[in-house]
Amino acid sequence: MNEDTLNMSIRKFLKQVGVTSQREIEMAVRNAAAAGRLKGMNSISATMTLNIAALGLHHEVREDLKLD
Repeated sequence: MNEDTLNMSIRKFLKQVGVTSQREIEMAVRNAAAAGRLKGMNSISATMTLNIAALGLHHEVREDLKLD
């Protein structure tokens, strides 16, 4: 196993996850706001799940996303 190759692959994967996830969240928030579904809400709860079946890895990150 080449540590440098693994590190670069992980970074590339995480960059793709970050960019696409941010785009999807922003679009969903805009659509929900336009539909009036966020009225009176100061934050929304988000969960991101990472699964790598071959490693038996299941990792969740939870965070409240502030709207105001």
